[in-house]
Amino acid sequence: MKLAQVRRHALSMLEVTEEPHFEKSSFRVRGKIFITVPADGKHLHVFVAERAREMHLARATPTVIKHLVSQAWANKAPKSLLRQAAPTRRGAS
Repeated sequence: MKLAQVRRHALSMLEVTEEPHFEKSSFRVRGKIFITVPADGKHLHVFVAERAREMHLARATPTVIKHLVSQAWANKAPKSLLRQAAPTRRGAS
């Protein structure tokens, strides 16, 4: 999956911003980082539970990556945003 596709997906979620984070780029929800992208743009650091990460690494298709990005966002988003996004997230892949 290309970084541009990840960026589009991440920025489609409520209140997500892309901001610098030292030598990386980061995606945040209300200031809380849920993804960082090293300067080379070839890798993602997606902040999800280790169990979820390990389970998905072997089969990292675009659908799986979008799921991980959405899960990382949900882990950092305030509950009020989770309630607002619930209808959208149910239909997301």
